[in-house]
Amino acid sequence: NVEEATSREIEIGSNLRQPEVSIAMRTLRNNNWVEEREIKKDGKGRPMKIYRLTISLSDIIKHFEDEKRKESAKTLESIERLKELSRSLSVTP
Repeated sequence: NVEEATSREIEIGSNLRQPEVSIAMRTLRNNNWVEEREIKKDGKGRPMKIYRLTISLSDIIKHFEDEKRKESAKTLESIERLKELSRSLSVTP
């Protein structure tokens, strides 16, 4: 519900641990769904990364729903082929 956020803010807001946020951010970056910029912190240390979605969260969710539907359809298709194969191999006494 914000325009942009740091990894830490994402951790807190989503109730996820840092490794889980890192995995999610990698997926978002790989799909070009997030922009990232850096700001320097006061003092020493690495710059802080700020993230902003480039598409809506609902579009991202729809992508994953569609992906899972396709996977399920392939799995069901494979099961049907196995059923057909088992019927054709069945020997009736």
